Amino acid sequence: MQHRDKRVADAIKDTVAKIVLTELSDPKIGFVTVTRCHISRDLKNATVYFSIMGDEKTRQESFEHLQHARGFIRRRLGQMVVFRALPELRFALDDLLAHEMHINEIISELHKNETGEQD
Repeated sequence: MQHRDKRVADAIKDTVAKIVLTELSDPKIGFVTVTRCHISRDLKNATVYFSIMGDEKTRQESFEHLQHARGFIRRRLGQMVVFRALPELRFALDDLLAHEMHINEIISELHKNETGEQD
């Protein structure tokens, strides 16, 4: 990713996070964190990744409500950040955090088994 692309992606990520945190009043959107943003080389499409806490059903419901609010979020993004052309927003669930937690559990289990065998 070029420096310009990274700056634009960071601006989108930070602004979308602010909008979700302060301006969305939908109580069905649970504890949501914007984790990263990837922008296409032509700056016309941006994929914003979210991490949502909770079980699978809660995560899916929260994500659906975020998808429903995508037009509002894009409109507010255009009002808050000046773009030559406002990128289309795509939302995606970021499973990176869940994957890291799973790896940590495996490492903890291996460590526990290793110390248990030495006793």
